[in-house]
Amino acid sequence: MTPATANPSSIWTMRETMIVAVLGAVFGVLYLGWVQVWLIAQAVFGSVTMDVVMGFWFIVSIIAAAIIRKPGVALASEVLSAAVQILLGSPAGLLLLVTGLVQGAGAEAVFAATRWRSYRLPVLMAAGVGAAVFSFAYTWIRFDYGALAPTLLVVMFVLRCASGALLGGLLGHLIVQALYRTGVLSGLAIDHDRRAAAA
Repeated sequence: MTPATANPSSIWTMRETMIVAVLGAVFGVLYLGWVQVWLIAQAVFGSVTMDVVMGFWFIVSIIAAAIIRKPGVALASEVLSAAVQILLGSPAGLLLLVTGLVQGAGAEAVFAATRWRSYRLPVLMAAGVGAAVFSFAYTWIRFDYGALAPTLLVVMFVLRCASGALLGGLLGHLIVQALYRTGVLSGLAIDHDRRAAAA
């Protein structure tokens, strides 16, 4: 079990900044690829597919935050991923920056509620749900969800929150664990916390 982080500094080191930038770039590319997965699934299963797969678009905020464990990491990583998608020619254009800001803010709000001190699996899954809730509010306004049937809205909301918890939080946790086992996260906040807990 990952322990609570004690008094996290708000100052990022150069290494931490580079890691957030690299994660933002890598997941910006993966996010663009995930669009194709969504389009194929939508053609087969229908419109609610977006809510089923949406959680993957929150995952970089959770991975970056779980590794660096400092304020602003979740938000910055999502915005950077959005910027990379724009640079790579995403048809969504500059609106992606708003999307990244909203999704990152949803995850960041959950970490802020713990004062950036807890990165246990339940918190990471809650961060995925936080991103889902914020994104649902944003897409409600953008796509006029108020015109949809109440039952459909409930189904969409539940599916998006579940996707955020599983494809964002749980999958993000598993990826972080896999990375940690390779030793590439040595010396970072996650490593310090693990060593302190084992001492």
